[in-house]
Amino acid sequence: MTDFRLTPADRTLLVNPFRVMNVLERARQLQASGRDIIHLEVGEPDFSTAQPIVDAGMDALKAGNTAYTPAAGLPELRERIAGFYQQHHGVNLDPSRILVTPGASGALVLLSNVLLNPGDTVLMPDPAYPCNRNYVHLAGARARLIPPDMPGAAAPSVEQLDAAFDESVKGLWLASPANPTGAVISHTHMQALAQWADSRQVHLMVDEIYQGLDFSVPAALSRPMGDLPSALSLGGNAIVINSFSKYFGMTGWRLGWIVVPEYLVKTANILAQNLFISAPTVSQLAALRAFDPDVIDILEQRRNAFRQRRDYLARSLTSLGFELPWQPQGAFYCYADISRFSDDCEDFCHQLLENHGIAVTPGSDFGEHQARRYVRFAYTSALPRLQQAMERLAQALA
Repeated sequence: MTDFRLTPADRTLLVNPFRVMNVLERARQLQASGRDIIHLEVGEPDFSTAQPIVDAGMDALKAGNTAYTPAAGLPELRERIAGFYQQHHGVNLDPSRILVTPGASGALVLLSNVLLNPGDTVLMPDPAYPCNRNYVHLAGARARLIPPDMPGAAAPSVEQLDAAFDESVKGLWLASPANPTGAVISHTHMQALAQWADSRQVHLMVDEIYQGLDFSVPAALSRPMGDLPSALSLGGNAIVINSFSKYFGMTGWRLGWIVVPEYLVKTANILAQNLFISAPTVSQLAALRAFDPDVIDILEQRRNAFRQRRDYLARSLTSLGFELPWQPQGAFYCYADISRFSDDCEDFCHQLLENHGIAVTPGSDFGEHQARRYVRFAYTSALPRLQQAMERLAQALA
């Protein structure tokens, strides 16, 4: 046989490495060698899945519920999700518009293939979750990143969108609360962005996977699962993606959902059948427990813990000399300006990990505009570990 090497498809060259996973891999190597590493890099809650959800999953396995579900998900789970929107957001949603997916990542892959053609353009903020632009590229389309028009802006302005628009633009992808900044888009601004998308006849996708982790209002006024209105309340063509990973603490169960307009349901179902057949059955059966009041009580206690961590970390970083242009109003991240200390975020993160045992994520993971002057701290470790990390960080800066 002739010896030759297979060449990856050209579009794979457009996919950037997910740097946070490289940081995590190196951190685990150091841990395996006996080093004590404080993990502030990966956006994964340190709480294990709530026990009632785990018990429901175990019961499903014991009962032999391991067959495929419909491609769009268990009907009863889609009904529970629709009930969630009715109860917490006042949105009357037909369950047929909901497709349960293998994580929010599965939803984003589905969306990219449903709506994007080669040569299309999707507008998104800079910084933003890095995989989003990679999903767009794999569909043969282009991602056009829009830097903030002022420090700390949660989303592009309408004027910026007008300036970036051309006939190739087919979508606007946003997130609220956002990764990596923790910023929340105000309802007034979201309304303006939705109106812009409708006027330009482009689809609007809002990533709401951190929606339950909202600290933008005082704790005493906050409703369970957060106080943010869903973009679905705006009507029109808004598409929403959500997940059981963050607020519900089910990262490894790989379960998310997407809500599409009625006229896209049939096409989305056909693609779901072909892309992943169905989301994990046991995960779906376990997730039915996630909306029950006793589980919500557990999750709300955890949300309050995240709020305390946010308050401590934001205060500590500021006192050490970091700037936080984006106020961390949600999710579990602080996106910090390190320019007082370094002009190279990747070297800064490397030194913190190798010499001080603190794992954080370089801003170069999340965009292009001034990205090397930022790092992301995830407050997904317990408060005592955050305090220890800040002590190490103070020593490193000294």
